[in-house]
Amino acid sequence: MRSLWTGAISFGLVTIAVRLYTATEEHDFRFNQVHREDGGRIRYKRTCEACGQEVDFADIAKGYELADGRVVQLEKEDFDTLPVSSNKAIDVLEFVPAEEIDPIYFQKTYYLEPDKAAVRPYVLLRTALEQAEQLAVVKITIRQRESLAVLRASDDVLMLHTMLWPDEIRKPDFGFLSQDIEVRPQELKMAASLVDTMAGSFTPEEFVDDYRDALETMIEAKAEGTELPQQAEEADSGDVIDLMTALERSVEKARSRRSGTEPKAEPKNKAKGKSGKRTA
Repeated sequence: MRSLWTGAISFGLVTIAVRLYTATEEHDFRFNQVHREDGGRIRYKRTCEACGQEVDFADIAKGYELADGRVVQLEKEDFDTLPVSSNKAIDVLEFVPAEEIDPIYFQKTYYLEPDKAAVRPYVLLRTALEQAEQLAVVKITIRQRESLAVLRASDDVLMLHTMLWPDEIRKPDFGFLSQDIEVRPQELKMAASLVDTMAGSFTPEEFVDDYRDALETMIEAKAEGTELPQQAEEADSGDVIDLMTALERSVEKARSRRSGTEPKAEPKNKAKGKSGKRTA
Protein backbone atom coordinates (compact mmCIF):
# COMPACT_ATOMS: atom_id res chain seq x y z
CA MET A 1 0.00 0.00 0.00
CA ARG A 2 1.05 3.56 -0.62
CA SER A 3 0.62 6.13 2.15
CA LEU A 4 -1.33 9.28 1.31
CA TRP A 5 -0.42 11.33 4.40
CA THR A 6 2.41 11.45 6.93
CA GLY A 7 2.32 13.19 10.27
CA ALA A 8 2.02 12.48 13.97
CA ILE A 9 -0.59 11.74 16.62
CA SER A 10 -0.41 14.33 19.38
CA PHE A 11 -1.42 12.46 22.53
CA GLY A 12 -0.86 14.80 25.49
CA LEU A 13 2.90 15.36 25.48
CA VAL A 14 3.45 12.14 23.52
CA THR A 15 4.06 12.35 19.76
CA ILE A 16 3.58 9.27 17.58
CA ALA A 17 4.86 9.55 14.00
CA VAL A 18 2.48 7.73 11.65
CA ARG A 19 1.57 7.19 8.00
CA LEU A 20 -2.01 7.15 6.76
CA TYR A 21 -3.33 4.53 4.30
CA THR A 22 -6.75 4.16 2.72
CA ALA A 23 -8.37 1.12 4.33
CA THR A 24 -11.02 0.37 1.72
CA GLU A 25 -11.35 -0.02 -2.03
CA GLU A 26 -14.38 -0.38 -4.26
CA HIS A 27 -14.68 -3.24 -6.73
CA ASP A 28 -17.46 -1.79 -8.85
CA PHE A 29 -17.18 -1.98 -12.62
CA ARG A 30 -16.12 1.33 -14.18
CA PHE A 31 -17.89 2.04 -17.44
CA ASN A 32 -16.86 4.50 -20.15
CA GLN A 33 -19.28 6.33 -22.38
CA VAL A 34 -18.88 5.05 -25.94
CA HIS A 35 -20.42 5.75 -29.33
CA ARG A 36 -23.05 3.03 -29.90
CA GLU A 37 -22.30 3.02 -33.64
CA ASP A 38 -18.56 2.23 -33.54
CA GLY A 39 -17.63 1.78 -29.84
CA GLY A 40 -15.35 4.85 -29.78
CA ARG A 41 -14.77 6.58 -26.44
CA ILE A 42 -16.70 9.78 -25.78
CA ARG A 43 -14.37 12.51 -24.49
CA TYR A 44 -15.26 15.82 -22.88
CA LYS A 45 -13.39 19.08 -23.34
CA ARG A 46 -13.04 21.84 -20.75
CA THR A 47 -14.65 24.84 -22.39
CA CYS A 48 -15.46 28.28 -21.02
CA GLU A 49 -19.15 29.12 -21.30
CA ALA A 50 -18.31 32.83 -21.46
CA CYS A 51 -15.92 32.78 -24.46
CA GLY A 52 -16.52 29.28 -25.79
CA GLN A 53 -12.80 28.45 -25.93
CA GLU A 54 -11.18 25.24 -24.69
CA VAL A 55 -9.22 25.95 -21.49
CA ASP A 56 -5.94 24.37 -20.41
CA PHE A 57 -5.89 22.86 -16.92
CA ALA A 58 -3.21 25.35 -15.86
CA ASP A 59 -5.62 28.23 -16.59
CA ILE A 60 -8.42 26.88 -14.41
CA ALA A 61 -9.09 28.42 -10.98
CA LYS A 62 -11.66 27.53 -8.33
CA GLY A 63 -14.76 29.70 -8.27
CA TYR A 64 -17.59 30.04 -5.76
CA GLU A 65 -20.85 31.60 -6.93
CA LEU A 66 -22.52 33.93 -4.45
CA ALA A 67 -26.28 34.24 -4.07
CA ASP A 68 -26.27 37.44 -6.15
CA GLY A 69 -24.54 35.68 -9.07
CA ARG A 70 -21.05 37.04 -8.53
CA VAL A 71 -18.22 34.50 -8.71
CA VAL A 72 -15.35 34.66 -6.24
CA GLN A 73 -12.14 33.17 -7.65
CA LEU A 74 -9.72 31.38 -5.31
CA GLU A 75 -6.15 30.38 -6.10
CA LYS A 76 -3.92 27.82 -4.38
CA GLU A 77 -2.20 30.64 -2.50
CA ASP A 78 -5.54 31.68 -1.00
CA PHE A 79 -6.08 28.21 0.47
CA ASP A 80 -2.52 28.19 1.83
CA THR A 81 -3.21 31.33 3.87
CA LEU A 82 -6.32 29.94 5.60
CA PRO A 83 -6.01 30.09 9.42
CA VAL A 84 -6.27 26.29 9.73
CA SER A 85 -3.63 24.05 11.23
CA SER A 86 -1.67 22.20 8.56
CA ASN A 87 1.17 21.01 10.75
CA LYS A 88 0.63 17.34 9.88
CA ALA A 89 -0.71 16.58 13.34
CA ILE A 90 -3.56 14.39 14.53
CA ASP A 91 -4.61 16.26 17.66
CA VAL A 92 -6.40 14.11 20.25
CA LEU A 93 -9.19 16.25 21.72
CA GLU A 94 -10.94 13.80 24.05
CA PHE A 95 -11.83 10.16 24.66
CA VAL A 96 -15.44 8.96 24.46
CA PRO A 97 -17.30 5.62 24.64
CA ALA A 98 -17.80 4.09 21.20
CA GLU A 99 -21.58 3.83 21.63
CA GLU A 100 -21.87 7.62 21.95
CA ILE A 101 -20.97 8.22 18.29
CA ASP A 102 -23.70 7.47 15.76
CA PRO A 103 -22.28 5.69 12.65
CA ILE A 104 -24.06 8.29 10.48
CA TYR A 105 -21.11 10.60 11.17
CA PHE A 106 -18.49 8.27 9.64
CA GLN A 107 -17.07 9.05 6.19
CA LYS A 108 -13.87 7.26 5.16
CA THR A 109 -11.67 4.75 6.95
CA TYR A 110 -7.86 4.72 7.09
CA TYR A 111 -5.11 2.60 8.63
CA LEU A 112 -2.37 4.23 10.67
CA GLU A 113 1.13 2.72 10.55
CA PRO A 114 3.80 3.90 13.02
CA ASP A 115 7.32 4.88 12.08
CA LYS A 116 9.97 2.49 13.38
CA ALA A 117 10.88 4.81 16.25
CA ALA A 118 7.21 5.26 17.22
CA VAL A 119 6.08 1.62 17.51
CA ARG A 120 6.16 1.53 21.32
CA PRO A 121 4.00 4.64 21.96
CA TYR A 122 1.73 3.52 19.09
CA VAL A 123 1.13 0.14 20.76
CA LEU A 124 0.67 1.93 24.09
CA LEU A 125 -2.13 4.13 22.72
CA ARG A 126 -3.73 1.20 20.89
CA THR A 127 -3.74 -0.94 24.04
CA ALA A 128 -5.08 1.92 26.18
CA LEU A 129 -8.00 2.42 23.78
CA GLU A 130 -8.73 -1.32 23.73
CA GLN A 131 -8.75 -1.67 27.50
CA ALA A 132 -10.79 1.49 28.08
CA GLU A 133 -13.18 0.61 25.22
CA GLN A 134 -12.96 4.22 24.13
CA LEU A 135 -12.53 6.17 20.90
CA ALA A 136 -10.20 9.13 20.57
CA VAL A 137 -11.87 12.18 19.02
CA VAL A 138 -9.29 14.00 16.91
CA LYS A 139 -8.82 16.70 14.29
CA ILE A 140 -6.76 16.14 11.16
CA THR A 141 -6.04 18.21 8.05
CA ILE A 142 -5.90 16.21 4.82
CA ARG A 143 -5.38 18.00 1.50
CA GLN A 144 -5.91 21.40 3.16
CA ARG A 145 -9.28 20.29 4.55
CA GLU A 146 -9.70 20.04 8.31
CA SER A 147 -11.80 17.07 9.40
CA LEU A 148 -13.21 15.76 12.63
CA ALA A 149 -12.27 12.11 13.09
CA VAL A 150 -11.95 9.29 15.59
CA LEU A 151 -9.17 6.84 16.33
CA ARG A 152 -10.03 3.29 17.34
CA ALA A 153 -8.11 0.09 17.95
CA SER A 154 -8.91 -2.85 15.67
CA ASP A 155 -6.96 -6.01 14.82
CA ASP A 156 -3.72 -4.74 16.38
CA VAL A 157 -3.72 -1.47 14.42
CA LEU A 158 -5.06 2.03 14.94
CA MET A 159 -7.76 3.06 12.49
CA LEU A 160 -8.90 6.58 11.70
CA HIS A 161 -12.47 7.37 10.61
CA THR A 162 -13.06 10.85 9.21
CA MET A 163 -16.44 12.27 10.20
CA LEU A 164 -19.07 14.69 9.00
CA TRP A 165 -19.59 17.86 10.98
CA PRO A 166 -22.89 18.11 12.92
CA ASP A 167 -24.39 20.68 10.53
CA GLU A 168 -23.83 18.23 7.64
CA ILE A 169 -26.23 15.66 9.11
CA ARG A 170 -29.74 16.04 7.73
CA LYS A 171 -32.73 15.63 10.03
CA PRO A 172 -35.49 13.20 8.97
CA ASP A 173 -38.68 15.07 8.11
CA PHE A 174 -41.38 12.49 7.45
CA GLY A 175 -45.09 12.82 8.02
CA PHE A 176 -45.51 9.55 9.90
CA LEU A 177 -43.21 10.77 12.71
CA SER A 178 -46.00 13.00 14.03
CA GLN A 179 -48.56 10.20 13.92
CA ASP A 180 -49.50 8.00 16.87
CA ILE A 181 -48.85 4.52 15.44
CA GLU A 182 -50.10 1.63 17.56
CA VAL A 183 -48.10 -1.61 17.62
CA ARG A 184 -50.10 -4.51 19.03
CA PRO A 185 -48.38 -6.63 21.73
CA GLN A 186 -48.85 -9.88 19.78
CA GLU A 187 -47.25 -8.31 16.70
CA LEU A 188 -44.30 -7.09 18.74
CA LYS A 189 -43.92 -10.53 20.32
CA MET A 190 -43.93 -12.22 16.91
CA ALA A 191 -41.46 -9.65 15.52
CA ALA A 192 -39.16 -10.34 18.47
CA SER A 193 -39.46 -14.07 17.74
CA LEU A 194 -38.46 -13.44 14.12
CA VAL A 195 -35.44 -11.40 15.22
CA ASP A 196 -34.43 -14.17 17.61
CA THR A 197 -34.84 -16.86 14.93
CA MET A 198 -32.70 -14.92 12.43
CA ALA A 199 -30.06 -13.87 14.99
CA GLY A 200 -26.44 -14.75 14.23
CA SER A 201 -22.85 -13.52 14.35
CA PHE A 202 -21.77 -11.11 11.64
CA THR A 203 -19.16 -12.72 9.42
CA PRO A 204 -18.52 -10.40 6.44
CA GLU A 205 -16.90 -13.16 4.38
CA GLU A 206 -20.23 -15.01 4.26
CA PHE A 207 -21.82 -12.32 2.10
CA VAL A 208 -21.29 -11.75 -1.60
CA ASP A 209 -22.18 -9.01 -4.07
CA ASP A 210 -24.82 -10.72 -6.23
CA TYR A 211 -25.16 -7.75 -8.56
CA ARG A 212 -21.42 -7.52 -9.26
CA ASP A 213 -21.18 -11.28 -9.87
CA ALA A 214 -24.14 -11.20 -12.26
CA LEU A 215 -22.71 -8.17 -14.08
CA GLU A 216 -19.31 -9.86 -14.42
CA THR A 217 -20.99 -12.97 -15.86
CA MET A 218 -22.95 -10.87 -18.35
CA ILE A 219 -19.82 -8.98 -19.47
CA GLU A 220 -17.92 -12.25 -19.95
CA ALA A 221 -20.84 -13.74 -21.91
CA LYS A 222 -21.08 -10.68 -24.16
CA ALA A 223 -17.32 -10.69 -24.72
CA GLU A 224 -17.38 -14.38 -25.71
CA GLY A 225 -20.63 -14.17 -27.66
CA THR A 226 -22.25 -16.87 -25.55
CA GLU A 227 -25.76 -17.15 -24.12
CA LEU A 228 -26.58 -14.43 -21.62
CA PRO A 229 -27.56 -15.54 -18.10
CA GLN A 230 -31.25 -15.32 -17.30
CA GLN A 231 -32.73 -13.71 -14.23
CA ALA A 232 -34.12 -16.13 -11.66
CA GLU A 233 -37.90 -16.26 -11.39
CA GLU A 234 -39.33 -14.47 -8.40
CA ALA A 235 -41.23 -16.69 -6.00
CA ASP A 236 -44.98 -16.02 -5.99
CA SER A 237 -45.84 -14.34 -2.69
CA GLY A 238 -49.50 -15.28 -3.06
CA ASP A 239 -52.40 -13.20 -1.80
CA VAL A 240 -51.99 -10.00 0.18
CA ILE A 241 -51.77 -10.91 3.86
CA ASP A 242 -52.02 -8.94 7.07
CA LEU A 243 -49.01 -8.00 9.20
CA MET A 244 -49.50 -10.72 11.82
CA THR A 245 -49.79 -13.47 9.21
CA ALA A 246 -46.73 -12.14 7.41
CA LEU A 247 -44.74 -12.27 10.65
CA GLU A 248 -45.87 -15.81 11.42
CA ARG A 249 -44.94 -17.04 7.95
CA SER A 250 -41.60 -15.24 8.18
CA VAL A 251 -40.77 -17.00 11.45
CA GLU A 252 -41.69 -20.38 9.91
CA LYS A 253 -39.54 -19.66 6.85
CA ALA A 254 -36.57 -18.53 8.97
CA ARG A 255 -36.79 -21.68 11.11
CA SER A 256 -36.98 -23.89 8.02
CA ARG A 257 -33.94 -22.15 6.55
CA ARG A 258 -31.99 -22.66 9.78
CA SER A 259 -32.89 -26.34 9.89
CA GLY A 260 -32.10 -26.81 6.19
CA THR A 261 -35.60 -28.04 5.30
CA GLU A 262 -36.67 -25.06 3.16
CA PRO A 263 -36.85 -25.93 -0.56
CA LYS A 264 -34.56 -23.83 -2.73
CA ALA A 265 -35.87 -22.23 -5.91
CA GLU A 266 -33.64 -22.94 -8.91
CA PRO A 267 -32.96 -20.09 -11.37
CA LYS A 268 -33.40 -20.59 -15.11
CA ASN A 269 -29.69 -20.24 -15.88
CA LYS A 270 -27.42 -19.16 -13.08
CA ALA A 271 -23.79 -19.28 -14.13
CA LYS A 272 -22.06 -18.98 -10.78
CA GLY A 273 -24.67 -20.26 -8.36
CA LYS A 274 -24.04 -17.53 -5.80
CA SER A 275 -26.54 -16.03 -3.43
CA GLY A 276 -26.56 -13.02 -1.13
CA LYS A 277 -24.99 -15.06 1.65
CA ARG A 278 -22.55 -17.92 1.26
CA THR A 279 -23.66 -21.33 2.48
CA ALA A 280 -21.49 -24.11 3.80
